[in-house]
Amino acid sequence: MLLDEILEYNKQFVEDESYQKYETDKFPNKRAVIFTCMDTRLVELLPKALNISNGDVKMVKNAGAILNDPYDSTMKSILVAIHALQAEEVFVIAHHGCGMNGFNTDDFVDLMKEHGIEQTEINSLDKDPKEWLTGFDDVKANVEQSVRIIDNHPLLPEDIPVHGLIIDPATGKLDLVKKGY
Repeated sequence: MLLDEILEYNKQFVEDESYQKYETDKFPNKRAVIFTCMDTRLVELLPKALNISNGDVKMVKNAGAILNDPYDSTMKSILVAIHALQAEEVFVIAHHGCGMNGFNTDDFVDLMKEHGIEQTEINSLDKDPKEWLTGFDDVKANVEQSVRIIDNHPLLPEDIPVHGLIIDPATGKLDLVKKGY
């Protein structure tokens, strides 16, 4: 079982004091917060492609690096990074070949049903899945939307630049969508 593997590894990790090379404080060394996708291809590639290490930035992730609601947990995390944790720049970094590009809500609902979720449960939600279980059709437009929502937030200080980029998950190449300076 995966949990047992993780716990066994963790026990050895702590006993060997392997954590020491990752010690840092809660403030990002490079004074930035990155909002990106949760794609597994980016876990190690993104930091390497941006020359960031443990302790350098605050990292906020969700499926697709999609920001639709200026009052959701993603925006809250970005604001906390800025106001409480000394971040001075925001980077929105989506990627080519994202699973949320062309995401089909009906197909996703069918997958949930295959996993045992009943239609009655779906019908009893406070929101229609088509309102919030959505993706995007154009990765550049998605980045522009997320940047716009962050940049126009009433609680974002005017001197905080918000940048938009798209990364290639195969090579790490960055394409600039918006330079926030």
